[in-house]
Amino acid sequence: MNLNLEKINGCNVLTILDERIDAHNSGELKEYLLQMIEHGEQQIIVQLVHVRFIDSSGLGALLSGNKHIIAKSGRFALTNIQKQVLSMFELTRLNRVFEIYADLNEAFSNEG
Repeated sequence: MNLNLEKINGCNVLTILDERIDAHNSGELKEYLLQMIEHGEQQIIVQLVHVRFIDSSGLGALLSGNKHIIAKSGRFALTNIQKQVLSMFELTRLNRVFEIYADLNEAFSNEG
């Protein structure tokens, strides 16, 4: 899986560079997120700007990261979600579970 990790304002911004998050790469994403959390990271913002398709395993990988970081009183947010991918979050009602923002500026202005 192609990922880019940057520290911005003390927050980990993980950009997924792949166009698909599915059964072929979601395990790698889940493992990466869990390792970050195990190493003490408290804030992760995942940018999905390049992602054009996500299936249930991809949603599950993000959900796992969200669940584990919230259990440690951290923050997990999603930004830059393409319309067709956002519809999957809405269809599964996961848009009610995740912090979802239009872009990084909105995510940073809603820290709290």
